[in-house]
Amino acid sequence: MTVSNILMVGVGGQGIILASNIFTAATMYAGFDTKKSEIHGMSQRGGSVFSHIRYGQEVFSPVIPEGGAHFVFSLELMEPLRWLDFVNRETVLVSSDKRINPANVDTYPDGVAAELKRIFSTIQIVDVKKLQSKIASATFLNVALLGVLSGFLDLPLPAWETAIGETVPRGTFDKNWSAFTHGRTLSDGATEKRSDTGVIGDKGRAPDRG
Repeated sequence: MTVSNILMVGVGGQGIILASNIFTAATMYAGFDTKKSEIHGMSQRGGSVFSHIRYGQEVFSPVIPEGGAHFVFSLELMEPLRWLDFVNRETVLVSSDKRINPANVDTYPDGVAAELKRIFSTIQIVDVKKLQSKIASATFLNVALLGVLSGFLDLPLPAWETAIGETVPRGTFDKNWSAFTHGRTLSDGATEKRSDTGVIGDKGRAPDRG
């Protein structure tokens, strides 16, 4: 039995919790058993926010085992470096290039993108300025990035559409859906060979622990 593990990370106020709620709903509408664990207590202070999502035919634990993330989805460029205990060489990274200085730090560290490219064998870093110019506003960047991630997965488009429709604030569906579908067109995963489990390849995974 294969369980797919998605680690979603960002900074408070970027919309990680909404993105994780949409993702969870989409997997459930696609017919999977899904478990989610999240921390957002720092969200009001600009601290790190994360969510573990695990889905498959049967999932017993909401927590991704160390070295077991198949995907890391990040709304801030440096955040994935905080979570390296959960990745392996086959983990796929989808991240925005948004840079938010850590608390009490005035200068953003050099070499973050290069370090990410060294660690992750499959990586897509999205230029948020270019992306924002194609969507209604920065408010929808989190959903647009979900669209990029969706290209790497075999979740059906109607499941995403239903999940977005029921999760986003009333009156914002059209703009959110437009952002999602535009992000999907940018996804490098759209041209990757997918396995029948819905993730790219199947090598290098940590043993599933349910």
